Amino acid sequence: MDITTLAASDSDVWNDTLEQADERTPFHRFEALEVFADHADAELHPLIGYKGEEPVGLFPLFTIQKGPITTAFSPPPDLKVSYLGPVILTSPEMKSNTVERRRRRFVERCLDWLYRTHAPRYVHVRTSITTPDTRPFDWEMFEETPRFTYVVDLETGPEVLFDRFSRDARSNVREAEDACSVSESGQAAARSIIAQVRNRHAEQDLRFPVTVELVEDLYEALPEGYLRPYVCTIDGVFVGGSLVLDDGQRAYGWQGTVKTDLEYDVNDLLHWYIIRDAAARDVVAYDLVGANNPRLSRYKSKFAPTLTRYHSLERSAPGFGTVARLYRRLK
Repeated sequence: MDITTLAASDSDVWNDTLEQADERTPFHRFEALEVFADHADAELHPLIGYKGEEPVGLFPLFTIQKGPITTAFSPPPDLKVSYLGPVILTSPEMKSNTVERRRRRFVERCLDWLYRTHAPRYVHVRTSITTPDTRPFDWEMFEETPRFTYVVDLETGPEVLFDRFSRDARSNVREAEDACSVSESGQAAARSIIAQVRNRHAEQDLRFPVTVELVEDLYEALPEGYLRPYVCTIDGVFVGGSLVLDDGQRAYGWQGTVKTDLEYDVNDLLHWYIIRDAAARDVVAYDLVGANNPRLSRYKSKFAPTLTRYHSLERSAPGFGTVARLYRRLK
C-alpha cells in the first residue's frame, strides 16, 4: 500500500474519492480541511492510500509547529470541529477480514509516514460516528477514550419520530409553531447565528473559539447545501438559529440553538424543522453533536435519538503529559 500526500490542486481527487466512502462526513471535504488549516495556523497533510491504482483510504492530518515541538491532529484543536480521522473505502462484497486488514494497514502506513516525516511529540485523533473500528490505533499504542453523541434516525419518518419526542418537546413545538417561523437562509444568517452563540458564551464569561470569520470562510468554500443556516424569526426578527453541516447522507447540528429568554422554545422548533427538512431530502440521520455534558444530554434526549459512540485517541512522547492535558481540553 502506498501513501501519498495530495496537493491543493488535487482537491477533486480527494472529494471524488470521499464520495465513494460510507464513512465520510462533511468535515472531510477538502474545502473544509483548507479552512480548518488556515484558522488553526496548521499545515494540512491530506493523505490518500492506494493499492495499485485503487484508492483505499483518506486520512487528513494537521501538524502544528511551536518552536522545536511538533504536534499532530485530526481534527485540529480549538475550532469545535466535531469529527475527522481516517476514512476507509469498502464495498458490500468485501469480506470482514479484508476490511479489517485494509483498515489496519492504512492506519499503520499513515502513522508511519507521520512519525517519519514530522516526528510529532503528541498526536490526537477524534473519529466520527461512522468509524466502526478503532483497534488499529490501540495496536499503535494510542490511549482511547470513548465519547458519545445522540443521533436521530430519520428513516423512521418525521411523524413517527414526533410521537416519540418527550411530552414537553411536542408541546413546545406546537406552541412555538403558532408564533415563530423557521426557514433555511444564507450567509448573513450564518453570521447572525454564530454571533448569537458567541454573545451567549460571553455573557457567561466563557471562551468560545469559533469565529464569525471561520463560519463565513466555510460557507463560501463548501459546495451549496453543505452548510445550512436555519433561522427562527418572530414577526420577522431573528431570535435563534442553527448551523447544520450536511453531506446528503447525514446532517450534523454543528453550532447554534443557544438558550434564550423567550416565552417560546425556539430551539425545539428548530430541531423539529431540521428533522423534517433533512428527512424530505432523504438524509438518513441527524447528529445532535455531543452527549458528553449531563445538562445538554438531558435536553437532546427529548428528540428520540440513539446514543452513539465515537472515540478520542491520543499518543504522546514520554514527559509530554502536561501539554497533552492542555490539548485535551481544546475541542
